[in-house]
Order: sequence, then C-alpha cells, then structure tokens
Amino acid sequence: MTVAAISRAAPAEPSLAGRVFAFGAMCVGFFIALLDIQIVSASLADIGGGLSASPDEISWVQTSYLIAEIIVIPLSGWLSRVMSTRWLFAASAVGFTATSLLCGWAWDIQSMIAFRALQGFLGGSMIPTVFTAAFIFFGGHQRVIAAATVGALSSLAPTLGPTVGGWITDNYSWHWLFFINLVPGIFVAVVVPILVRIDRPDLSLLRGADYFGMALMAVFLGCLEYTLEEGPRWDWFGDDTIRMTAWIAGIAGPTFIWRSLSHARPVVDLRALRSRNFSLGCLFSFVTGIGIFATIYLTPLFLARVRGFSALQIGLAVFTTGIFQVLGIPIYTFLARRVDLRWLMMFGLACYAVSMWNFTPITHDWGWRELLLPQAFRGFAQQFAVAPTVTLTLGGLAPERLKLASGLFNLMRNLGGAIGIAGCGTILNDRTNLHFLRLAEHLNTTNAAMVAALHRLGAAYALALGGDALHGEAAAMRRLWSLAWREAQVDTYSDAFLTIALCFVVATAMVPLMRKVVAPPPPSSQGH
Repeated sequence: MTVAAISRAAPAEPSLAGRVFAFGAMCVGFFIALLDIQIVSASLADIGGGLSASPDEISWVQTSYLIAEIIVIPLSGWLSRVMSTRWLFAASAVGFTATSLLCGWAWDIQSMIAFRALQGFLGGSMIPTVFTAAFIFFGGHQRVIAAATVGALSSLAPTLGPTVGGWITDNYSWHWLFFINLVPGIFVAVVVPILVRIDRPDLSLLRGADYFGMALMAVFLGCLEYTLEEGPRWDWFGDDTIRMTAWIAGIAGPTFIWRSLSHARPVVDLRALRSRNFSLGCLFSFVTGIGIFATIYLTPLFLARVRGFSALQIGLAVFTTGIFQVLGIPIYTFLARRVDLRWLMMFGLACYAVSMWNFTPITHDWGWRELLLPQAFRGFAQQFAVAPTVTLTLGGLAPERLKLASGLFNLMRNLGGAIGIAGCGTILNDRTNLHFLRLAEHLNTTNAAMVAALHRLGAAYALALGGDALHGEAAAMRRLWSLAWREAQVDTYSDAFLTIALCFVVATAMVPLMRKVVAPPPPSSQGH
C-alpha cells in the first residue's frame, strides 16, 4: 500500500490512551532533538581532542547544528501539510537517527560538522510538530497538561544537555553522545507512523509553493545565526566574514518578510502576527529563549573558566534546575485549572527575573552549593514562564493555521537563544577588559594592602626559586594579574545575568496586554 493510500484510509477515533501514547512517542523525538543542541556543550574539548580539531573548528560542532535546525523549524509547517504530520515526523526521526550514527562514526572535524548540520536539519522538524499535535490531540484540561508537558520538555532538554553530555563523556566516550539517540530514534520512527493520524498529505501544495521565499528564509536565517554565533569570537564587524554575513542577512531578511506578506501561499504565516496574543506570545517565546539558552551558556562557562570544573562536575552543578522544573509541573497543572494563565505566566516571568537577580552576587568561589538556590528558583520559574506561553499563543489558533504558526513560534525561541548567547558573549568580551582596568586603577603603590601582599608573595616565590628575589617578584606580579583578571571575569558574569534579568522585567510588564484565550474545539476525528 502506498503512502497516499495509507493516509486516505479513515481511521477510527483513537482512545485517550492511544492519543497519550502517540503524543508521548512524539515527545521522545522532540526531547532528543532539543537535547542534542546542548549535549555536546560540556564535551567540546573531548570531541576536539578525538578529532584533532582546533578550538575555532570545534565550535562548529554546535554552530552547524543550530544553523541547520533554525532553518528547518519554520519550514516544518509547510512540510507537514505536504507530507502529513506523521510522515514528516517519521522521516525526521529516521534522518536524525541515521545522522546521529554518522556523527558517532565521524573520522575528522569536517565530517563531524557535515553530519551535525544534517542531524539538525533532518531532526529539527520534530520540534514544532509536537506543538501542533498537542493542540489537535487534546482539548480542555487535557490540552493544558499537554502544553505543560511540551513547555517543560522544551526548557528541560537544553538544561539537562550539559549534565547528560558530561556524564556520558566522563564514563564512556564522546561517541556515545550520539549513539544514545539510536534506540529512542528507532522507537519514534516505528511508533509514530502507526499511531499518529492527525492529517493527510497534500502533494498539490508542491505546485505553486513559494520556493523563492524558502531560499530567502534559508539565506537570512543561516547568515543571521552564523553572525550571532561567531560575532563575539571575531570582534563582530571587525571581521570580513561577519560583516559580509550580516549584510546578507540584513538584505535577505526584509526581502523575505515582503515576500511572505505578498505571496498567496507563503512558507511562514507572518500574517498571524496581526493577532495580539500571537505576536506577544512570540515575544515572550523570544525572551524565554534568551533566559534558557543564555543561562545554560553562562553557567557552564563560569564553572569551566573560573572554577576549572570538569564536564561531569559542570553537569552535576547545573542539574538542580531540571529537578525543580520537574517538581513544578504538578503545581502548575493544579493551578492552571483555577487561575488565569496570563497571571501564571506573569508570575513565571517575574520569578525568572528574580532568579537572574540572585545570580548577580556571584563570586569566584561559587560552586554547586552557592548555585543551588538561584538554579532551583530558575527551574521552577521556567515551568511557569514557558507552559502558559505555549497555551496562550497557540491555543486560540484554528488547526489550519496552527502548523505554520507553530514553526514561527518555535523559531522565535531559538532566535532568542541565539541572540541571548551572542549578547552574553559580547558582554563577556567587552566588559571583562573594563572591569579589569577599573580594578587595576586601585592596584598601585598607594594601596598598602596590595604592596604588603606583593612582598609576602614575592618572598614566598623567591624562597621556592632558591632565593632569586627578582624572579620571585615577577612571579608575584603575574599572580596579582591573574587574580585581578579572575575577579574582572566574575564581575562580567554578574553583568550578563543582570542584563537577562532586565529582559524578563520588561516581558513581565507586558503580560497584561495579552487577552484571555478562547480555544477552538478540537477536531472530531484524528484522521481528518
């Protein structure tokens, strides 16, 4: 039987247990696709060592995946209409699983980068299609629980990525960062085509599709993501390549927007932004993307650079965020039945701002104990910030608009993450020098405490060097410089966390602008 013949068969209405199991299988694929964004972050040095790659090359193991994924996510709405949700999801799971195997078998850095790009592109469609399925499979209170589940997984997977990756690398090898995808990937590829019957493929959409708009979108998002990822490392517009990709993105972006608004069948439904709830929801998705991905970027970086933690130690230190987010799920679902979701979202965004504020007193000796409370509060806040945003943004859309709109909604979260990481990277690069110069102003001969410390250190180093006072003094100066640089770095991390907190303060103030959602009734048949 052909794919078209299978899809034309009108299945019976599935039971609640069948829909839950089908949705659960899709959530597995959704989770592993998101997990792989950050699973390599704590293990890049190990991968680089195994593939004999330079620091500049190894960063592309993560960048290539992000660029490919951010391109395919907004395309997924159109692809699901052409192929149907189940066949797109199954094909995405097969492609993701196969490329995961190839990533584990990579023989050099060039092959790894190519396979990671394919992994992100082929697996990225599993992310937005889960949001569509949640609102088509379920209605009423079940829809709130489904949205809470998707919201929790969308922030939990990137949070757990460094922990899972660090543990795997320390106990096995970096190859298993990719091989662990094989079993869940095969499970999803087999189960989803059998159980998921949401829609039928419509191959007629291939005729007259906006292929020029797709090309513009790919160029715009690819160049924008590259600029944001690599800009902080290469002094932004001081680098010729960054300047060129920024110009291309600046030209392709407005052209893509014009094309999408003027074409009869655009690849992305930008007209959905006319809805106040949807446009505000995309903004909140953007801000939560900043919070989730930027903090996942900052915390492991602080622990590695300032504290010298290993991949496993970093993973264990950030693990508390995930635990408290899971603990927040039943509390959120209980309150969601009784409290307006707008106020729950406002509470979550405000708590996220407070959690970022709790990071600002950070010092050079912070470890897992000091990070416990701020990260626990952040994990709890993530559940209340993300889940109601999903429901309020997508819950009021009709099923025919949901597919194209969910791609844009998910794109905004990933774009927020990319801009958040780029912004934090720029803060770390620029503000460290400023804080160092400010500290250096006070480290002069009029500072009696510093002079006394230098004399003690110089004497100690001279004794260790066999009485060489000159080299002992030089060693003491180097030690003083390193201490000042360390403190300058710590102050800069505090600046970055404060910036994220201010973003959430602004988002919190905008929540009252949202309207209460009146959800459309769920479709009467899952095989429509």
